[in-house]
Amino acid sequence: MATPIAIRDITKTYPAQGVVARNTAVDRVSLDIESGELYFLLGPSGCGKTTLLRMIAGFIEPTSGSILFGSRDVTFLSPNHRNTGMVFQSYALWPHMTVAANVAFGLSVRKTPAAETATRVAEALRAVRMEQYGERKPNQLSGGQQQRVALARAIVVRPDVLLLDEPLSNLDAKLRIELRAEIRRICKESGITTVYVTHDQKEALSMADRVAILNQGRVVQVGTPRDLYRRPASVFVAEFLGETNLIPFESVTRTDSSSCVYHTAAGSITGPASSIERGVLSVRPECARLVAGESGGLHGRVLSTTYLGELAQYTVQLAGDIRLNISTLNPGDEILTTGSVAALSIAPCDVHVLAG
Repeated sequence: MATPIAIRDITKTYPAQGVVARNTAVDRVSLDIESGELYFLLGPSGCGKTTLLRMIAGFIEPTSGSILFGSRDVTFLSPNHRNTGMVFQSYALWPHMTVAANVAFGLSVRKTPAAETATRVAEALRAVRMEQYGERKPNQLSGGQQQRVALARAIVVRPDVLLLDEPLSNLDAKLRIELRAEIRRICKESGITTVYVTHDQKEALSMADRVAILNQGRVVQVGTPRDLYRRPASVFVAEFLGETNLIPFESVTRTDSSSCVYHTAAGSITGPASSIERGVLSVRPECARLVAGESGGLHGRVLSTTYLGELAQYTVQLAGDIRLNISTLNPGDEILTTGSVAALSIAPCDVHVLAG
């Protein structure tokens, strides 16, 4: 059975050195990661996600708090006593060894018998679809193939926990997209509890079972990709996880138990009921609809139009000096031109109310 992870009030503080002030890289983080879950740590550079991953791996000792793999306290165990597999950003393959020898390295350290090693290496290479490359050297492989070998080397030891530190960041955009599905497939088929660090929102949205978003050393929200995207808990999460428009409102009129009308400088917008009386409305670009012409509701002037084939992107100036970015999927021939007037509609379910 896969191993759950419990992180309790983990803190890592680095002491002041000279003119450099005391720095808390991870600040009282608590997380519960379920057995077999593909769990992402997501956030901007310097938010503490890599420090947290390295504490889970045992490369960095926490200042306080605890880490449990199942019922086993591993907080201060050395990395080689945690039974984790690690995939680094740089692949870290031995250039003089064959692919098969690289994958077998962890088993040789564990003194696994030769026959079992051969079987497990073959299984690991098959899992990453690299079985025909076993006798090649790393420099004979593409970047994507090298990353698959690094993943095979991590899973061949049958770790309790698999840790991935921005494994796709060195690859080109097309290859990153191709490998997202492959890595998720491998992790889910193996059933290993996996913690994956990235700053790439698309990776997290497309691959994760759940995501913890970090900022300045703290977890600011945890949830499924859909929940985080559709229901961000703060302006930071709304802006970090994809693109959004933030529309300030100054007052609210309650219409019934489930909806309110929010009064903005651009006009009134109906959204879900909220106890927030003054804040911002978060509206994703793909959630607004534009139609040529002026109506009695929201309307504005198109400042710019970008046609990208499958979608058209608009910047629209509304009253009150409010600008919205709007995306229209499959625009066809009905492209709004710069300078034209357009009416805007937003479904109440696509409006998210946040404290300003």
